[in-house]
Amino acid sequence: MKLVTKYHGKIEIEQSEVIHFPKGIPAFEEEQEFILLQLTDEKIYYILQSVKTPDLGFVVTDPFLFFKDYDFQLDESTVKALDLKSPTDVKILTIVSVRDPFSNSTANLQAPIVINANKNRAKQVVLNVENYHTKHRLFNEIPVGSEG
Repeated sequence: MKLVTKYHGKIEIEQSEVIHFPKGIPAFEEEQEFILLQLTDEKIYYILQSVKTPDLGFVVTDPFLFFKDYDFQLDESTVKALDLKSPTDVKILTIVSVRDPFSNSTANLQAPIVINANKNRAKQVVLNVENYHTKHRLFNEIPVGSEG
């Protein structure tokens, strides 16, 4: 299947790679099919690209690469909606707000994207956890002279 993308131009994808968001993404409810495209060679950043809308793509990353203590519980409705049977089924991503300079970029830890990696079903979950917000800096500043 041919796809026009925001960052990768025209590409060929397999239908089996499409991730289905049965209820869309908040504020983009009509967008229910996405593909995950590698953005960097380091496999740290990806584009969650809409299959339907070429100009709609979100920069995403694995939050655990940046926030070692990130932790939350999924509610039963999410587990059922995504048909999650095991923790190994789950892939978690967060949307990155890219800033200039890039070191000021932030991650939305309040609304992670939860994917059943085996069934390519996903949902953006809004957490009611006091410690998580929509803008957590990806990179903590290192004081000058303490680089080690």
